[in-house]
Amino acid sequence: MPEADILYRFGKAVKSPPPRNPAAKSRMTDYSAASIRVLKDLEPVRERPGMYTRTACPTHIVQEVIDNAADEALAGFAKRIAVTLHADGAIEVADNGRGIPVDIHPEEGRPAVELVFCKLHAGGKFNKTAAGNPYRFAGGLHGVGVAVTNALSTRLEVEIRQGGGVYRIAFENGCVALPLARVADCGPRLSGTTVRVYPDPRYFDSPRINLGQLEHLLRSKAVLMPNLTVELEIAGQEKKSWRYQNGMADYLDEMMAGQPVAPIFVGEKTVDVANGFAIGEGATWALAWFEEGGGKESYVNLIPTLDGGTHEAGLKAGVFEAVRSFAEHHAMLPAKVKLAQEDVCGKMSFLLSAKVLDPQFQGQTKEKLTSRDAYKLVAQMVRDPFELWLNSHPDCARKITELAVKAAQNRLKSTTKAEKKKSSGIATLPGKLTDCESDDIARNEIFLVEGDSAGGSAKQGRDKETRAVLPLRGKVLNTWEVERGQLFKNNEVHDIAVAIGVDPHGIGEIDTVDLSGLRYGRIIVMSDADVDGSHIQVLLFTLFLKHFPALVERGHIHVAQPPLFRVDVEGRGQTRKIYCLDEAEKEQTRQKLRDEGIADNKLSVSRFKGLGEMNPDQLWETTLCPDTRRLVPFTANRQTIGEMTATFNLLMGKNEAAGRRAWMEKDGGLVEADV
Repeated sequence: MPEADILYRFGKAVKSPPPRNPAAKSRMTDYSAASIRVLKDLEPVRERPGMYTRTACPTHIVQEVIDNAADEALAGFAKRIAVTLHADGAIEVADNGRGIPVDIHPEEGRPAVELVFCKLHAGGKFNKTAAGNPYRFAGGLHGVGVAVTNALSTRLEVEIRQGGGVYRIAFENGCVALPLARVADCGPRLSGTTVRVYPDPRYFDSPRINLGQLEHLLRSKAVLMPNLTVELEIAGQEKKSWRYQNGMADYLDEMMAGQPVAPIFVGEKTVDVANGFAIGEGATWALAWFEEGGGKESYVNLIPTLDGGTHEAGLKAGVFEAVRSFAEHHAMLPAKVKLAQEDVCGKMSFLLSAKVLDPQFQGQTKEKLTSRDAYKLVAQMVRDPFELWLNSHPDCARKITELAVKAAQNRLKSTTKAEKKKSSGIATLPGKLTDCESDDIARNEIFLVEGDSAGGSAKQGRDKETRAVLPLRGKVLNTWEVERGQLFKNNEVHDIAVAIGVDPHGIGEIDTVDLSGLRYGRIIVMSDADVDGSHIQVLLFTLFLKHFPALVERGHIHVAQPPLFRVDVEGRGQTRKIYCLDEAEKEQTRQKLRDEGIADNKLSVSRFKGLGEMNPDQLWETTLCPDTRRLVPFTANRQTIGEMTATFNLLMGKNEAAGRRAWMEKDGGLVEADV
């Protein structure tokens, strides 16, 4: 069976199955409905806790409870959050919000508070598009958080003050230990929820709460909601309390290790009239520049995004455009100096809090925002107010611009001209390569593009300074069993090797190979989102894994994910374009638009047949722009490369047809494949 019959998306390698003994084979034939196990209630969490939370320590499962209390404060119902670490290892979180509902759920026939802690995907934060929903900009997305806390605790106790009564319920190992009961009376104006958590040490590398992370989290809640009082009490220690009257400005002032070159710029802007964004969406920020650089923190709907995301990218884009505009208007750029975003933002400290109606995060722990709309939202919110501030404070603006110009000059001095590979001293780069202007290898990227049509659009839509384009004609040779000396007989392989500036090498030469000639920090495969495009990706992965493994190990190889669909939304004399990666994202987008009140007849869905159908602007926005594109790294450590080599030998070897057929019959269904 030829390798063309086995196609993989984005290089997802699957280990070949180990040989089975006859007894195992007989067991495989005894495969029936009884072999299927269905995990119920909280069993999935206990089976795979790492899918739902960070397992280094219990801090994140406590954060889930704190975030619920913060959502009550964000909705305007709570004014105080108190966290207590008891001597017996319990962590208590109390708020004076409305209290979790205690009445019986009309469909489930169980108290609502019991469902919240015992059922995955049960919560009150799903219908965020409803204008009157108090949880419109809450961090909760899936109704999973505190159910995970309960699943990974030996015991969890909840006390609720609501409607003149005090209610209690307790859980052990995720199950109800003490049913909900009214245990006392309280004043009619008293309300709130107190949750006491006993984390189960079996599920964590360390049973201790990370006090530094916890304190930082609590303080940030007070920063982002100036009228909120947040308290932390540790058994045997003095109670700490935070309340910031001026919010971000006070907090950033605390963070600063030195004197900024200009006063802190604090701003806030939200959407008042729906113009492609929902009313109420927006951002709050505080910015400062330092000679030695600084730190940053970002949040989405009060959730800390430790790995940043599209909202941070939008902030930097808005700031960069404003500073560049000021510099160009006042002729502050020296000859041959062109500002880059890192020149402007590299010395910037910032706090950012974004409000996004329906945020999309990378993973359940929500450490990185991936919503594309958030990039445009924050960039638009920040640019105009900051540009106005720069022009209103010209002395401060000049200091910030001078710092950026200095960074750009240092960057240009530190870069070395990449030498072009020459075989007999005179060979040049491939003629069809459209090279970039920059000599900064760390910033430079080369796109290996399927077809001349897509290559033409990429050349027009790219940033000429840092992005090169090499169109590929047809499918690259399967190089898995090609000897190194024969590689360059294939024109496409020759052009790729000469363009990137690295000689072919094997896995045993990774530590000794000379990478000083590498001309691009990122080598990005860009092909159509179809079967042929997937096959081209696999053939290129084969080339890099076999003959350029050092580039794989050091993270230089990536794959671009172009969108498959475009949704056009008509309204107010303009058309809003939303790009969707696949069918599932398209349906999610359509449902979101319906929830916003947009009728189906106002939507037009088109499917891209290939990259060549996109005009340069579309290709830039979806696939080339580093702030809005989606890249998948094709990278692995030394051991994984060895394991992948065995798999690729099975899949790409010319004499492995029988092995491929056997593998496909047994385990072919485990892989995303188009056959």
